[in-house]
Amino acid sequence: MTDLQPLLRGAADEFLRVARGIGPAQLSAPTPCTEYDVRALLNHLLYWGPWLEAAVRKEETPSMEGGERAADLVHDDWQAALTTRVHGLLEAFASPGAFDGTAGGMPAEMVASMILMEWVVHGWDLASATGQTLHCDDETAGVLLVAAKAMAEQGRAHGIFKDEVPVARDAPALARVLAVTGRPPEWCVANVT
Repeated sequence: MTDLQPLLRGAADEFLRVARGIGPAQLSAPTPCTEYDVRALLNHLLYWGPWLEAAVRKEETPSMEGGERAADLVHDDWQAALTTRVHGLLEAFASPGAFDGTAGGMPAEMVASMILMEWVVHGWDLASATGQTLHCDDETAGVLLVAAKAMAEQGRAHGIFKDEVPVARDAPALARVLAVTGRPPEWCVANVT
């Protein structure tokens, strides 16, 4: 079993670095996550943050009435709010027993993998949309590739993943993760380091 704690911390740092590089004029830019532009993707991350943190802390999760599309969470202080959310999740994962049992009705380790995927894959989406590069080390990408394949069928059934797209077998692990999640093929091999 891989220790996800250092991978989460590294992915969080890189995700926040990308977020700090997003300017106001880029909020309407399209992303490889085709149903979201930059603003909507940031809204998605801000919306689900409190639920995920409560789940990891094994507390009662907040009601998500209204849905993320009705929420408008990207204001002038969105970067500070996103930083608070990410740091809150890191603190939750630093708590004893955070990776044990269940979190929000799912295995806690699966939730950790999902959050790692959110930070890396959506971080890459944001980086690609705003002319940046997201760096993902081989260990993290390898863990995510295993997790993405394990989640793929359920992810597609719930509309979270699209159909897998073809990439070369020797493509970098991050490119293969992106392909499993169904990112458009022309994006999957761009901006991958």
